[in-house]
Amino acid sequence: MTIRTTPIDGLFIVEPTVFRDDRGYFYESFNQQKWQEATGLDTKFVQDNQAKSTKGVLRGLHFQKADFAQAKLVRCLMGSVYDVAVDLRPDSPTYKQWYALELSAENHVQLFIPRGFAHGYLVLTDSATFAYKCDNYYHKAAESGMRYDDPSVGIEWPKMESGYLLSEKDLGW
Repeated sequence: MTIRTTPIDGLFIVEPTVFRDDRGYFYESFNQQKWQEATGLDTKFVQDNQAKSTKGVLRGLHFQKADFAQAKLVRCLMGSVYDVAVDLRPDSPTYKQWYALELSAENHVQLFIPRGFAHGYLVLTDSATFAYKCDNYYHKAAESGMRYDDPSVGIEWPKMESGYLLSEKDLGW
């Protein structure tokens, strides 16, 4: 596993070592000991989530507030997504800056998003299956978000010929 830093403190790209042969591939998607050695973080994941969406679906930008904030390790199991994290830590020098990359079933790349970030993704392929680990349990009363097109952040989403498909909740942030 290779851990790469990003321009935003605490946001890491995780590239697993993939072993391929004529049968397919194998990789270790997470190893607590290697994670802690590479990052110095003692992250304990307590919940796994998975979603399947079709092309053009934009989910987010979501976060949990206060004591219910969640760090996430996200990846795409099938298809491809444009994944975005926005730093919402008020004391951070990168406050309201965003970082994006493509996560896919082909590249196996994962993104670690620390607490204090909003997160969202756009499905680029006919469909995509997205999975993520959380270090805190979901709490409905702490759920929050921000609009994908918030002008104070200025995320550059890929253009979709058919436009974006968003939930009413995501349109209402």
